[in-house]
Amino acid sequence: MINKIVKSASESVKDIFDGAVIMISGFGEAGSPIELIHALIDHGANNLTVVSNNTGSGHVGLAALIENKQVGKMICSFPRTANSTVFPELFKKGEIELELVPQGTLAERIRAGGAGIPAFYTATSVNTPLAEGKEIRVFNGQTYVMEHAIKADFALVKCKEADRYGNLIYNKTARNFGPIMCTAAEIAIVQAKKIVNLGDIDPEIVVTPGVFVKRVVEITNPADESKLVSEDRRYPW
Repeated sequence: MINKIVKSASESVKDIFDGAVIMISGFGEAGSPIELIHALIDHGANNLTVVSNNTGSGHVGLAALIENKQVGKMICSFPRTANSTVFPELFKKGEIELELVPQGTLAERIRAGGAGIPAFYTATSVNTPLAEGKEIRVFNGQTYVMEHAIKADFALVKCKEADRYGNLIYNKTARNFGPIMCTAAEIAIVQAKKIVNLGDIDPEIVVTPGVFVKRVVEITNPADESKLVSEDRRYPW
């Protein structure tokens, strides 16, 4: 019997190893898997490479993981946002590495990784510092930069509902990078607000099929990152 449900967030991340490449969903504070990230902080894996849209907010979630010195490199589009202070300070000190990637290119690099496409060409970043050291080609008179796909050892993703097979649906913009990250990771770990019975999710609206998901944990009352940031909460508590 296929059953991908695990009992706790801590159990779901217990095999994440030092030096792992981890994709973390989220668009700003929407869709960030706070409980999985906090479980990873408690677990203690270090020297991680994290692929995410941004570097977290305040002192919780991804920002807390970075602040705890567990991340050696960030691959992201927005290293600094309105509520991000941790990453910019560490970066200025030379204590964390950054690979800056335009947002559309980041999404496509992840999607390509999940689709088995090793690289692709894009006009984005032509004649900018982001193109330095990369292969340049001309197609039909237009210049393009070659970008390599991104794959990961693990993905930490948040969804609205899941079943024990790992089929997922998301809540509006909290969907963001989650679906493509599940396809591009060897092990996709998902926190769901609700785990439903088989058949309760209409197959026509499944966004991420269970074949791409290895583990699901139910977090019925997930933390509101915006609220935690506004209250200046810090993890570990």
